[in-house]
Amino acid sequence: MGYGFLEKVYQNSLLIELRNAGLFCEPQKQIKVLYQNQIVGEYFADIVVNECVIIELKAAETLVEEHEFQLINYLKATEVEVGLLLNFGKKPEVKRKIFTNERLKQRVSAKSASSVFQQKKENEIHHT
Repeated sequence: MGYGFLEKVYQNSLLIELRNAGLFCEPQKQIKVLYQNQIVGEYFADIVVNECVIIELKAAETLVEEHEFQLINYLKATEVEVGLLLNFGKKPEVKRKIFTNERLKQRVSAKSASSVFQQKKENEIHHT
């Protein structure tokens, strides 16, 4: 497409490509920011892919640190651990960010514990 379009044009084009590749995409997905279990703000991720990657798009001259922190904060506020920052400036730029999310680990751990408990319960029922 080339340089000079608004971010929304790149977002719509990327959505077409990702969906044509068979990926589940959610544009402008709401991200709620919590503090002490209360909503203190909300943001909108440009695209969330397969509920496991946040894509933040820019159409700027160049990426700056603020853009990277924006993406990292989106990762912190969700259970998503991988983010891509794409800039459609004069020189295209891509940055990948990873944030290991403790909330996700706790949820997975709780599910595992629940699953083990449920399996043990089912075994007890079948053996009685």
